Amino acid sequence: MRVLVTGGAGFIGSHIVAELIARGHEPAVFDLADDGRDVRDPEAVAEALAGVQAVCHQAARVGLGKDFGDAPGYVSANDLGTAVLLAEMARARVPRLLLAGSMVVYGEGRYECPTHGTVRPGPRDEADLRAGRFEPRCPVCGADLAPGLVAEDAPMDPRNVYATTKLAQEHLASSWARATGGRVVSLRYHNVYGPGMPRDTPYAGVAALFRSSLARGEAPRVFEDGGQRRDFVHVRDVAAANAVALEALTGADAAGGPAGFAAYNVGSGDPRTVGDMAEALAAACGGPAPVVTGEYRLGDVRHITADSARLRHDLGWRPAIPFTTGMAELAAAADAPSPAWAADRVRKGTA
Repeated sequence: MRVLVTGGAGFIGSHIVAELIARGHEPAVFDLADDGRDVRDPEAVAEALAGVQAVCHQAARVGLGKDFGDAPGYVSANDLGTAVLLAEMARARVPRLLLAGSMVVYGEGRYECPTHGTVRPGPRDEADLRAGRFEPRCPVCGADLAPGLVAEDAPMDPRNVYATTKLAQEHLASSWARATGGRVVSLRYHNVYGPGMPRDTPYAGVAALFRSSLARGEAPRVFEDGGQRRDFVHVRDVAAANAVALEALTGADAAGGPAGFAAYNVGSGDPRTVGDMAEALAAACGGPAPVVTGEYRLGDVRHITADSARLRHDLGWRPAIPFTTGMAELAAAADAPSPAWAADRVRKGTA
């Protein structure tokens, strides 16, 4: 199948390109061109869609950014870009979309109060954060809460600009599916890490920031108390999830299944704290031990970990790379490029 991969020269996109090639597909990369054309350029998108049977939409501006002044850039790159892509897909009658979603659409994760059951704590108060009180409490009685796994039917609660744009992407894609009879799968990535991660930018993930510190011989600086729970999932497992989801979209077409939108969490199923990750990475790099700073960022959530049972059950996907193996690989290959060779081969027509 010929598949257009937007953002296909980026961190996750290039691994997806490599996985698609390995599975016998024909990926075509559409990434930010030297002349500035991207998914907000209708003519460039229309040209890229020629002969394509499906689109894997990875192009996006990621991370929390620096401050709210980043909002126009996020909305333009993520939401306007997605709207232009979908409009051109409708004109070209391309019926399948695989969307890079994100766990940030949930806001805080799932919490259980011993008295009130499942509750949704609101944004954390800055006075509490300044005082080092990082754990959310029951919004009804103020009791301590037990964090759990978030399933796809959890309420949506985006708590920063990036999260809002990722949810808007899903709404746009769902509207496109209803209007055109197309099919959409949104893969809500949890904390993706691995070779080729972007480094030394305000938009890099925490694993990349820690690895950059270690490469400079500095201790990773862990915010809050290091107890934030996350689901760190290796980029090759994410690429494999994209491949099986793409093949499922194709199978649904062949079987005459209903059009529409479906979302799946993509996580390792092995929750770890940010402190755990910093310690594992520092040990693998042979660098200085992490320093817990007590600093915080407004808009960060405390705990968010994935229930990926739906993806495992429906599509048969299983993560293959354990946490310790992945951290060791990241330490050893942090300066190696992601498999952009695959993207280059596609651009040159040799894949």
